[in-house]
Amino acid sequence: METSQLAKKVFYGDRVIWVIFLLLAGCSLIEVFSATSPIVYSPKNTNIWVPIMRHASFLFGGFLLILFLAHTHYRFFPVAILLLPVSVVLLIATFFVGINVHDASRWLPLFGFQFQPSEFGKLACIVYVAFLLSRRRRFSDDKVFKWIVWGVAPVCLLIFPFNLSTALLLGSVCFLLMFIGQVPYRKLGKLLFWVTLLGAVFVFILSVTPQETVRKYVPRAATWQKRVLTFIGSKKADDKTYLIPADEDYQITHAKAAIASSGLFWGKGPGRSVQRDFLPQAYSDFIYAIIIEELSIFGGLFVLMLYIMLMVRVGMIARKCKGLFSKYLVIGCGLLIVTQALIHMAVNVGMIPVTGQPLPLISRGGTSTMLTCVYIGIMLSISHYSAGMGETGEMKKGEEDLPTEMEADSKKNPIFAAESIVSEK
Repeated sequence: METSQLAKKVFYGDRVIWVIFLLLAGCSLIEVFSATSPIVYSPKNTNIWVPIMRHASFLFGGFLLILFLAHTHYRFFPVAILLLPVSVVLLIATFFVGINVHDASRWLPLFGFQFQPSEFGKLACIVYVAFLLSRRRRFSDDKVFKWIVWGVAPVCLLIFPFNLSTALLLGSVCFLLMFIGQVPYRKLGKLLFWVTLLGAVFVFILSVTPQETVRKYVPRAATWQKRVLTFIGSKKADDKTYLIPADEDYQITHAKAAIASSGLFWGKGPGRSVQRDFLPQAYSDFIYAIIIEELSIFGGLFVLMLYIMLMVRVGMIARKCKGLFSKYLVIGCGLLIVTQALIHMAVNVGMIPVTGQPLPLISRGGTSTMLTCVYIGIMLSISHYSAGMGETGEMKKGEEDLPTEMEADSKKNPIFAAESIVSEK
C-alpha cells in the first residue's frame, strides 16, 4: 500500500504516457547497445561500456527532467518563450563557430559539450505558438497570425541551410497547430501558397546553378538533390555494383536488407543484427531498421503502435483540458514527437528520401533525447494539472486555465465541440 502511494506521488500525470515512455526507453537501451557495436569494438575505444553508459546517462537525466516537469504547474511553461531569441542567437553563432560534420554545422560546442540549438528552437516555437493561439480572444486574428509567422519563420530559416528536414518538420507542426487553433483558412492558404512558391523558386535556382557554385555556398543542397534523385530511382544498383559508404543509396540499401532479412514474428534477436556493422548511423538515423531486423516486423509494428498510442492519448488529454494554452501545448508536443517518429520510420522502410531524423526516445543522442523528455514532462504536467489525470483524477480548486475562453472557442472549433456538448449534458 505504501509503495502504491509513493508511486502516485512520484509519477504524476497520465499513467499511459508513463508506460509508453518506459517501454520506449527500455527498447532504446537494448537497441542502442546492439547498434553501437561498431563503436564498441573500434580500435579507438578502450571501454566497451562507454557508448551505452553515455546514452543511459542521457536517458536518466531525461527521466529526472520528466519528474521535475510533471510536478511543475504548466502555467510556468510560457517562460520557455524566452528561448526563442536565445535560439536565434545560437543558430546564428552555429554558422560561424559550429562543428561541421558532413557539410552541416548543426552542433555548437560549449564547455567541452556539444548541443543542437535547433532543438531549443523547436521547443520555444511550440510554446510560443500555443501561447498566442490561447490568447486569440484578446487580439485580432491578423495580429496573432503575424506574430506567429514573424516568430517562427526566423527559426525555420536559420535551421533550413543545414537541416532541411528539421525546418520542414517544425514549420509543418506549427502550421498544423494554427489549423487546429482555427486561424482563418484564408490566411493559412496564403501562407502555404507563398511557402510553396518560394520553395519552387529555390529548387529552380539550384537546378540551373553550376554544381561547383552550389557546393561552395549551399553545401547541403547537393546532398538534398542526390537523395531525391536516388529516391525516385535515377540511380539504380545491380548485382555487380559495389556500394561504398560515400554512395547516397548506401544506407537505405542496407536498411532494406535489414528489414528483408527479418521475420514476421521472430527476428534475429537482440544483439544479433548483421546490418548494424554496415549502416554508419545504425544507432541513430536508421535504428528502426535494426529494430525490425532484431525484433521482427511484429516488433517494428509494436514500436509504431506506441507512438500512435501516444498521439491518441494526447488527443484524450487535450479534450479534457480546461484551458486553451494547455490544449494547444500538449497537442504541439505530441505532434512534434509523433510526426518525427513517422518520418524516421518512413525513411527506414524506403517510403521517403533520407532525412536524418532520429527516432524520438530510441535513437542515440544527447540534445534530442533530453528535449524529447522535456515534451513528455510537459504532457504529464498538463494531464495532471489541466486534465485532472494522475494522482487523484480530479483537479484542485483554482487550477482551471481560462475556462471562459475555452467555452467560447469550442463553440466554433469542431475539434473541441464534442467535449463541450458532453459537459453541458
